[in-house]
Amino acid sequence: MARIAVIGAGTGAMAAAARLAVAGNKVTVYERSASYGGSLGRHEHEGFVFDTGPGLLHLPAVQRDLFVKTGKESLEQCVTLTQVDPASRHLFADGTAVSLPNASRAKVASALDAALGAGAGERWSGFLERARDAWDRSRRPLLEEPLRADHQVLGRDPYPALKQRRILRTRQAATVAEIGAWELADARLAALLDAYALSYGLDPRTAPASAALLPYMEQSFGSWYVMGGMRELARAVYERCVARRVEFLFGAEVVRVVEKDGRAAGVELAGGEVAEADRVVLGTRPHADLVPGQVWGADDVRVRAGAAVPGRFVVLLSLRGGREADAVHRTVVHSADAAAEQEAVFGGRVAAHPTVTVLRPDDPATRPDEAHEAVTLSAVVAPQGPVEWMDPAVRRRFADALVERAEAAVPGLRERILHMEVRTPAETEADTRAEGGAVPPPALAGAHGAYLHPGNLTRLPGLYLAGGWSHPGGGLAHAGMSGTLVAGLVVEGDGFRGSQ
Repeated sequence: MARIAVIGAGTGAMAAAARLAVAGNKVTVYERSASYGGSLGRHEHEGFVFDTGPGLLHLPAVQRDLFVKTGKESLEQCVTLTQVDPASRHLFADGTAVSLPNASRAKVASALDAALGAGAGERWSGFLERARDAWDRSRRPLLEEPLRADHQVLGRDPYPALKQRRILRTRQAATVAEIGAWELADARLAALLDAYALSYGLDPRTAPASAALLPYMEQSFGSWYVMGGMRELARAVYERCVARRVEFLFGAEVVRVVEKDGRAAGVELAGGEVAEADRVVLGTRPHADLVPGQVWGADDVRVRAGAAVPGRFVVLLSLRGGREADAVHRTVVHSADAAAEQEAVFGGRVAAHPTVTVLRPDDPATRPDEAHEAVTLSAVVAPQGPVEWMDPAVRRRFADALVERAEAAVPGLRERILHMEVRTPAETEADTRAEGGAVPPPALAGAHGAYLHPGNLTRLPGLYLAGGWSHPGGGLAHAGMSGTLVAGLVVEGDGFRGSQ
């Protein structure tokens, strides 16, 4: 029985912990904060309950597999999953609105035709067919295997872009923005695709065409909500770990991975105590102070600089007045000037016209009674540092801007507000220590490997990486996959290539 120290209690790290415990290891999780869950946080105020992190679950098969492999109770026996239908409503700058059905590409095409005009659905469906090809080509090496030693092969973009014939040359879309301009040929469809990329913290102007996988996954496998709030998913994973006899130490800050005889041999805590271990799983963002020496070489995939990765600005609203019967769970209010928004977000400035996501869960657990409603507004923003998100005036102005834009989705919103709570990248940085409050994007093939993350296996024997800042990147599904890969590497050895 190996002793395994896991640093951090995010969902990816806990997924690794549960799987490793089932394999007969003695697992201890060290978490610097007072609770588990990482980005799956919760805020409560006078009977109102809000998620402070991801509001929906995509690709639930990852979580289902975790529960199947670690116990008798299925995921659905531990939490109540509901499909969100429509999956999302989109309000475009020209006043057009469209509601996209959940997990039905045929119905999505019909909705786009009805809202945007004949042919829109066919163009979007054709794009998703190409995205499916990209998914089939890259799913295993990108998502279901540890990062290969020859990870440079993932530098090739798997998206089969259409050839655009011109007089002098033939061109193909290499970025999300080019797919929108050249293949979708409708500003609103392009805005729809851009919003998918932006929601994951990706710049549509530079993100590789392989980011087409993101809308494909959502529209093919559905959008799901966990009743009681997404924090309930973290609770269920934590309880599964405890049931498998994983030990949790909260308020235990790890300051250094201990090295002995050329391999990871334990962790040192802030008070100076050293806990010995045979393996160490790092479930937080890697940084030089935490790991001994240089465990990543010049030819390895690096974590991109925090300044290049945006964060989230979140406004939690306690409202008087009940939720209308026809209210939509998720509405995206698209920017009136997408180009300016992208320049601001990825240029370190505050956007004047942000894209706003409005979440209105139909969940009695989130409100004190039926005469009130809990609503969450969010926008992707430049990180703390380039923007001073601790400045009260900056916070107030941007929160007001989100409320103003969200009134397109919730008429009379401002007059209904009882209480407002604001969370910015500054709070994310304080909670997670991610530089600038950056939120890790998912890994993508293409762009010569620029959108990959460090591999789960490091150059220091016995040290492994799990969670959103490691392969295959951020998001609940991707973080869960990282936990699966780490457990496979520990149990089966460095030659583990994923489940067949």
